[in-house]
Amino acid sequence: MSFLVLIIILALVFDYINGFHDAANSIATIVSTKVLTPFQAVLWAALFNFAAFFISKYYFGEFKIGNTIAKSINENFITLNVILAGLLAAISWNLFTWWFGIPSSSSHTLLGGFMGAALTHAGGWSVNGHNVINYAKVIPTFLFIFLAPIIGMVIGYVITVIIINICRRANPYKADNWFRRLQLLSSALFSLGHGGNDAQKVLGIIAAAMVANGDLHNIKDVPNWVPFACFTAIAFGTMSGGWKIVKTMGTRITKVTPLEGVSAETAGAITLFLTEKLGIPVSTTHTITGSIIGVGATKRLSAVRWGVTINLLWAWILTIPVSALLAAIYYFILHLIKHNFFH
Repeated sequence: MSFLVLIIILALVFDYINGFHDAANSIATIVSTKVLTPFQAVLWAALFNFAAFFISKYYFGEFKIGNTIAKSINENFITLNVILAGLLAAISWNLFTWWFGIPSSSSHTLLGGFMGAALTHAGGWSVNGHNVINYAKVIPTFLFIFLAPIIGMVIGYVITVIIINICRRANPYKADNWFRRLQLLSSALFSLGHGGNDAQKVLGIIAAAMVANGDLHNIKDVPNWVPFACFTAIAFGTMSGGWKIVKTMGTRITKVTPLEGVSAETAGAITLFLTEKLGIPVSTTHTITGSIIGVGATKRLSAVRWGVTINLLWAWILTIPVSALLAAIYYFILHLIKHNFFH
């Protein structure tokens, strides 16, 4: 098996893990409101995760987020060892946070791993006047660690306030039934945003590996089987579920009704479509968390369990540096193995 094939397999494994790690983002509210059973919800989310392939390819016309990830590191410092070390770090952190039910960002662990391995390979931030990290691509991603949940929170708050005022005189029973039906639509939209955002990150990593290996001259020329495989892997991952994180996202942040589920998912979907259009990789976890907080805050600020939210914030802050450190360790291990066994 060639080194490139190993990287592609591990990238798709990461994509699969990303699916079941982030399944909670798509289905937490629809499960907690009992609109669908957990099994029905993951099938519904997986279907739209895969359908996002057609939206990204034929509506947006390109895979902008994949391009951003692939170009986040100066191509002079991208090697197959760097990509493999970054992937191993991202997989390790994702499995660790999944095991403990922490909704961390698969996007940021991948980016952190990629950067940590590249910096270790280069031996510093700059070599011969060339920056290792492409700041034009990375800085907007860092900013949106904070902006994505804030945008989701504001949109979620506004949508909820508008709906409450429109439905003020509606029959509560009829309104509840309508919002249960609408939640199918809003969760589908959020799953489209999730698939379009997250599958592209792995696409970017595979494309970067193919360029480093000399199989591609330009990341934009990636063959069709790569995005198809990425969207398929994330859909199968979503079907596997992620019940530990569902509990945190669906019940521990704030109690969610069907009306609030529609608001949170719609706010999250709008944010994800906006960032995909801009080509900025964001965390679907951060986005839906911010949206749920915004919805909860319309009742009263005390309706949001801020202790849980602060714990989530710590996980968000730690994801990139911990992933970078893990990638550095993996890079040294791979370097030692290569030096001792292949020379």
